Amino acid sequence: MFDDLQKRMGAAVGRFRARGVLTEANIQDGMREVRAALLEADVNLDVVRDFMDRVQKKAVGEQLIKAVRPEQQIVKIVHDELVELMGPGDPSIRFEKSGPTVIMLCGLQGAGKTTTCGKLARLLAAQGRRPMLVAADLQRPAAVEQLKVVGQQIEVPVYNRVGADPVVVCREGVAEAVKQGRDTVILDTAGRLHVDDSLMAELSKIEKVVKPHQVYFVCDALTGQDAVSSADAFNKALELNGVILTKLDGDARGGAALSVRKVTGVPIKFLGKGEKLDKLEAFDPERLAGQMLGMGDIVGLVEAAQSVIDEEEAQRQQKKLAEGKFDLEDFRKQIVQLQKMGPIKEIMGKIPGLNQAAAGLDDFETEGSIKQLQGMIDSMTPQERRDPSMIDMSRRRRIAAGSGVDPAEISGLVKQFDAMAALVKQMASMSMLDKMRAMTGLGRAGAFQPGAKLFATKQGTGKRLSPKEKEKLRKEREKEERRLRREQKEKGKDGGQPRAN
Repeated sequence: MFDDLQKRMGAAVGRFRARGVLTEANIQDGMREVRAALLEADVNLDVVRDFMDRVQKKAVGEQLIKAVRPEQQIVKIVHDELVELMGPGDPSIRFEKSGPTVIMLCGLQGAGKTTTCGKLARLLAAQGRRPMLVAADLQRPAAVEQLKVVGQQIEVPVYNRVGADPVVVCREGVAEAVKQGRDTVILDTAGRLHVDDSLMAELSKIEKVVKPHQVYFVCDALTGQDAVSSADAFNKALELNGVILTKLDGDARGGAALSVRKVTGVPIKFLGKGEKLDKLEAFDPERLAGQMLGMGDIVGLVEAAQSVIDEEEAQRQQKKLAEGKFDLEDFRKQIVQLQKMGPIKEIMGKIPGLNQAAAGLDDFETEGSIKQLQGMIDSMTPQERRDPSMIDMSRRRRIAAGSGVDPAEISGLVKQFDAMAALVKQMASMSMLDKMRAMTGLGRAGAFQPGAKLFATKQGTGKRLSPKEKEKLRKEREKEERRLRREQKEKGKDGGQPRAN
């Protein structure tokens, strides 16, 4: 998300490095990069101008701290202004004390309204609400069927009536919700390819007759300034209560997120980051600003972990680590937990220091590498996972054949795991401070990381290997194969007893 914007912002910040003092001249030099980054992200021109004026005034004012490096001061200023530009965040929904709360979703075709209706219903159900969906999009073919399928997936009832007027469907849907004791009604209204009079007339009539308590505009973040213009048009016709930004998992440039609040005055309520029905989260301008500036999203990472990690299993793993015990079976369990948290690139993007590397990774290759790593471990016997030292040459060949990799990669995995297991055992006796120092050193030295060889040889930082790097890799593999053949020769043709490696 916001990959290009992160790169351009990073380049802008880099211009301030090695500067002893911030002056108006060198600030303008670096801020030109910031301005270019915002314009390329399709941010509204008036918004960019106002943003730049505020940042420059703060940067040359008395707010600067002499003890802090120039680039850090600029990042802080830009971050605060981004938060101000997009915020304040307000994901709250005011629910009625009596009767169902009616929420109307509107927007253009293709913005993801129907899916967002399901996501919102699922989110509210998880909070203890009893929602009902109303299929009032009678313009788009199969929209009603799509909403019914979504309703089945999240176990939320869907009211629909074939051949009826959308206004009638919405009115009857609210009445049915009252009969069933539902406390929240979400209206999935029709869209158009662009804003037109017939669409606005239909939505205005629904608003007048049904009187929804909240009206949200579903905004496709991929469309940049066009989405902001559409939001402004809908707001003038319907008086929106909030905006839901969708498709932020795609190649979103950031223009909609940075412009919509300033242009319309309507708060952003939620963010949609994927097609799965659990991919809707409350909007937090500070977290989003941090991601735009390449600071990661630790809060989001913790939330993702908490939603999938089994607490009892986590306690068992913690006890084994405290005792200095760690085997490939434990490692495999951690991979499974990691996969539940979402795509690896998305997880890396939330970790400060790794988010820039994540921007260059290929989704397909990254996920493929993790699956291949899991496949290598799955091809081992339970005994081999518990005691990797018993994996000799013949076992490596069998495991390699079962997982579709070279025997050298099995050998590399075992060697790297041995290094990590030794580190875990060493850290078991360390104080918390020493552990933090060790982990910091580990990150800088680039020591063992899960699948490190796999990532280094297949994608590294997301760039293709150069011919020189490929040749080096080929020689390493040939060297490993020669070592394996020597080991086989030493054992003899009769296939003697396996030798620990």
